[in-house]
Amino acid sequence: MSSHQSFFTSTVGSKLLVAVTGLAMFGFLILHLIGNLTLYLGPDTFNHYGHKLISNPLVYPAEAGLIAIFVLHVWKTIRLTLISRSARPERYRVKKSAGYTTRKSLASTTMIVSGLFLLVFVPLHVATFKFGAYYATAADTTVRDLYRLVVEIFSRPGYVVFYVVSMIVVGFHLWHGISSSAQTLGADTPTITPRIRVFGWVMAIVIGGGFLTIPLWLFFFGGRS
Repeated sequence: MSSHQSFFTSTVGSKLLVAVTGLAMFGFLILHLIGNLTLYLGPDTFNHYGHKLISNPLVYPAEAGLIAIFVLHVWKTIRLTLISRSARPERYRVKKSAGYTTRKSLASTTMIVSGLFLLVFVPLHVATFKFGAYYATAADTTVRDLYRLVVEIFSRPGYVVFYVVSMIVVGFHLWHGISSSAQTLGADTPTITPRIRVFGWVMAIVIGGGFLTIPLWLFFFGGRS
């Protein structure tokens, strides 16, 4: 086994991989949100955006890369969690505060739960929208009417509730994940750490909240501006 292989299978190397892949998916979510928000500009704009995206020949290697990043992130996180739990006997798991301020929060203590939830949500989400019903636009039959598909899906109360809950879970996962990843990569000082935690909290609200506004707007207003 090479030194590179042994490093990335070690605990330290695994934590770095979790951090890097997590930040990569954070960047993807920003771009994905920007694209989804074109829904507010109407069917033509959203369908044009969707057509340009899926007709780009680079979309397939990009999707393959995202899948690899997602799988690696999940695999390494689960492995680290199992290693951590096996290394801490039951009698050492509950520790009282010794005069320091703990960094634990609801988001940090539920990371594995929110992660497992998203492991179920992501494939369902992709199957629903990417491989959902195909409609062609009236103006150009070569352009998929994704706007119609999205409106139809978010006309179902059950899916709207499921999606909104999922975006809240995304927000919780980002809340701790962003700051944790940055700290793993070395951004952990008394000055920088509080700012990173605030940044993670703000981005969690912006991204999770940005996504969940879409189904609510479509469901209650039917996509009308």
